[in-house]
Amino acid sequence: MNTQMTLLTAAILVGVAIVGGCDSAPPERSTAKIAIASDGTVTVRQDFEATLQDWTFAQGDWAQRTADDNGVLAQVATDRAFPLALWKKQRFGDVDVTVRFKPISGRIDASGGIVFRAKDERNYYVVRANSLEDNYRLYTIVNGRRSQIAGASIDAPSLGEWHALRVVAVGSHIQAYLDDRLLIDHHDETYSDGWVGLWTKADAVTEFDDLVVTGVPGESD
Repeated sequence: MNTQMTLLTAAILVGVAIVGGCDSAPPERSTAKIAIASDGTVTVRQDFEATLQDWTFAQGDWAQRTADDNGVLAQVATDRAFPLALWKKQRFGDVDVTVRFKPISGRIDASGGIVFRAKDERNYYVVRANSLEDNYRLYTIVNGRRSQIAGASIDAPSLGEWHALRVVAVGSHIQAYLDDRLLIDHHDETYSDGWVGLWTKADAVTEFDDLVVTGVPGESD
């Protein structure tokens, strides 16, 4: 491993807290699916075709580009611990977020994730898939330290192909999907509302498209 990779790995480990649990089998297919109540909800969409507004890029190198004849948002930095883009258009409490992602490359990591209920760049939830690992995981980031709170053992999503991420959070109940399959069913009360965003890790180069957020508006700043 070269010096850059060694330093990047060390930076990632500094931000990792003790893992709260092992990866487990996905929920039974009969598990009840939670949903956002229709009253008072707002839906916002981002297809990355037009000039971006209300986005904050806290870490990484994020750029709009064309892929498969569509506009996408790509994270191309390979020397950051946790690249993060926050969409500060609307804060949400109960929320349903979907996005397509394509992991392009990475030696340490080849991931894509949805950030939700973000208070700021150092405090949020993230659910992510990684083409280099046979797991799908939900984390809290608290004061910049990442802790796994749930995870499922899966076949790793294919590198270089489009996949669908989805997370639904109603109160403390969180369910997360990959390619339309429910993989995580968990309860946690760390965060109740906040921004939505996108996330990668380490040297992952990843493209995102078709972000759709439906939810109940959260508290204003």
